[in-house]
Amino acid sequence: MLDLEFDQEQELLRQTVRDVLERHCGLDVVRAMEDDPVGYPLELWSQFGRLDLIGLLVPEEYGGSGMSLIEGVALYEELGRALAPTPHFVSAVMAGGVLAAAGSEEQKERWLRAVASGDAVFTPAWLEPENGFSPRGVGLWADPDDSGSRFVLNGVKRHVAFAAAADRLVVLARTGERDEDVDLFLVDPSRPGVTLRQQFSIASDTQYEVTLSGVSVDEVDRVGAAGTGWGTWRSVLEPGLVLLAAQAVGGARYALEITTQYAKDRQQFDKPLGAFQALAHYLADAVTNLDGAEQLVHEAAWAGATGRPLTSLAPMAKVFACSTFRDITAMAQQLFGGIGFTLDFDIQLYFRRAKQQQLMWSDDRVLQDAVAAALLD
Repeated sequence: MLDLEFDQEQELLRQTVRDVLERHCGLDVVRAMEDDPVGYPLELWSQFGRLDLIGLLVPEEYGGSGMSLIEGVALYEELGRALAPTPHFVSAVMAGGVLAAAGSEEQKERWLRAVASGDAVFTPAWLEPENGFSPRGVGLWADPDDSGSRFVLNGVKRHVAFAAAADRLVVLARTGERDEDVDLFLVDPSRPGVTLRQQFSIASDTQYEVTLSGVSVDEVDRVGAAGTGWGTWRSVLEPGLVLLAAQAVGGARYALEITTQYAKDRQQFDKPLGAFQALAHYLADAVTNLDGAEQLVHEAAWAGATGRPLTSLAPMAKVFACSTFRDITAMAQQLFGGIGFTLDFDIQLYFRRAKQQQLMWSDDRVLQDAVAAALLD
């Protein structure tokens, strides 16, 4: 039976996460972490590890909690609300998901446990200059050497989150000419031939350009069988999109709350801004769209938790939730006026992150193509 409400335990999880974030990740911490080379507060990460929040979605047999996508949504709505700068998504969700889905037993025992506890941080190296989100966008080559037991990687990756703090990169590399001839390799970022250059984004988060020049990796560092990398990546990305949508819902909800409060408090022509019909209608449209986005995200989480396909629900949730986040923060900037763009006001933090979240991890066009393909199949 379809149930879009959190149960008592899930609400407790949500409140626990909110309490931890309020104590260890106020917006002063978010500001302090902007453009920081490491990019996340170690105390917050340690707290997450002690509360078993890092490995929330990792299988229990490898040190995680083995929770469902519904619990993941409860966590990610709170991460979005707080704009929490953590490597949780890249490490525990994407890299951890890849290891859980296709890693060897040795890789799981050595690395998945460490990822689940927070003792190790992994991050994917996926996107490339001038290339897109499809498998053809992977142009970095992994060429086998003469021994056949090692590969040599050459190419450039961009928008690699938290790369300077990572113990391993999960590198998507091309191994053949067909579209999906892509493999996944674990690469130590301190190896010879790996160069990191920090990038500076609209969200002031921590991203790196990673250049791999003649980087040698062992066959045992490939995750999964030859030629299965893209299939593994796609299977992990689908539930990941739902979590990103939940993060957008959490951010949009808080942005709307502070904007609504400002509309009540700010006086103009002897009455509050919210008393002006046009502005009140902006807020009404915003809460209508936000509630719709939240319901779609919860439906996708329920589908994932009950083993139903996410082929269309995941991209639908990400497109709609991130667009709603972007629209609400843009409206909020208009209602706040010029002061909303100043660094002293919190709304600009949400406005900048909303746009970046809309663009990252598959943009609207790619996701709309996925929804259309499912619809027209």
